[in-house]
Formats: sequence, C-alpha cells, structure tokens
Amino acid sequence: MQKKLSKKKIIIAVSIIAVIIILFFMGKTMAMTYYQKVDFSTGLVTASTLNVRQGPSTLYKTITQVYKNQYIRVFAQIGTWYVIQTDNDYVGCVSKDYIKPIYPTTGNTGTNNNSSGSVTTTSGLTSDEQEVFNLINQQRTKAGLSALKISQEVQKVARDKAQDMVNLGYFSHNSPTYGSPFDMLKSYKVSYKTAGENIAGNSSNQGAVNAWMNSEGHRANILNSSYNYTGIAVVKSNKYGKIYVQMFIGK
Repeated sequence: MQKKLSKKKIIIAVSIIAVIIILFFMGKTMAMTYYQKVDFSTGLVTASTLNVRQGPSTLYKTITQVYKNQYIRVFAQIGTWYVIQTDNDYVGCVSKDYIKPIYPTTGNTGTNNNSSGSVTTTSGLTSDEQEVFNLINQQRTKAGLSALKISQEVQKVARDKAQDMVNLGYFSHNSPTYGSPFDMLKSYKVSYKTAGENIAGNSSNQGAVNAWMNSEGHRANILNSSYNYTGIAVVKSNKYGKIYVQMFIGK
C-alpha cells in the first residue's frame, strides 16, 4: 500500500512540474507576442470607416469609429491590432491593416510635410514638439497652405511661456510674468508683422491639435496664410498632463 502511494505521489509531482514548465514557457511566448512596443506614435487611417473596439478582436464591442485620413495616436501592438487613442479621447483597438504609421525621417533641418504623409524633423525640437509641429503642418498642407517654419527666437518665447504657465499654475494668454503674447514677443525683441498664440492643456499631442482644430479661433491661427514662422512648446503638467503653447508670426 505504501509503495503504490509513493508512485502515485511521484506521478502527481511530475505532472505538476510538467504543467508549471509548460505554463512558464507559454507565459514567455505570450509575453513576447502578445504586447509589443511600436516605433511610431501617430497613425493615419486608410479605411473609409474603421471600428475601434474594446479589445484586439472582432469579438469585442465597437466603442467608436475613425475615418479615412484621420490621425490617431498609437501606443502599442497586440498581435495584428494596434492600441490607439482617438481625437475624442477614446482608447481602444483597431486592425493594423488599416493604419499607416507616420515615421519622422532624419534630417538636420526641415519644416515640411507633404500630401503623401511623410514628415521631416527639425533640429532642436523635443519629440513632443516635433510631433505637434508635424501635425500642425499636416493641417496646413491639407488646406493648401505652405508649411510653417520654426523660428528659434519664437521657439524660446513659446517654451518660456509654457514653463511659466506650469510654474505659476495658470492657464491664460496673459502671463503675470510676461503680459500678453505680443508684450512677450516685444520684450524678446522678436520682429513681426502679424502674430498669434494658441495654448492647450491635454494628455496627448494629437488631442491638443485636434482640440485646436475643433475651435474656430485656434483653427484660424493654424490656417492663417499670413503666418510663416512658429515656435511650439510642450511641457509636462501635473494638472493637464501636458501644457502646449504655439506662437505664430508672419514676416
């Protein structure tokens, strides 16, 4: 009786170990294939209408839809699906077959974005600032306008204004430190014929640009043909996630 029991225990023990080993290797395999980082953050929808689902399968419920030529923020890949955020701040999954990645191309200088969806990088900008800059010029290109160029003078003004808003905890075009955007440009000795400013508080770069484009006044600044230079600042904010300041000037 004792001998049979020992064999039974051995069989059970071996079985448990085998299951643990199988689960271990399955876990490693799933970890490698289930969740993957992506090397881009902006995607362009290529389908006329694309369902955004609660999970990475058609079995999951549709929570919203995105449309052709709409830009979305892409966080990660799960199998053949992307985890994305829409301009109305829904987070869900879409089939990667209908999303075109937007990759920045390397360059020392550049300000352009063409109708094919390619983008260029600009020396001195952070990755957040570069993405906003590209998104803004995409909107101008679609409207048939020339792309804005970065002015290093205006860039400094925008960064100082954004940091001032974060440091002092206000959200306004009028700074208690610098006054109006026009006062600030003057104090920084920036010459211009026309000027404007957009500000935003948002958790994502795409969300900030979409919010501007959905506001008549902000959209008018972005699509103003008299502006040809800009400065864009993105600073982390505990309250909003990020503070955005875009200064525009025309020379």
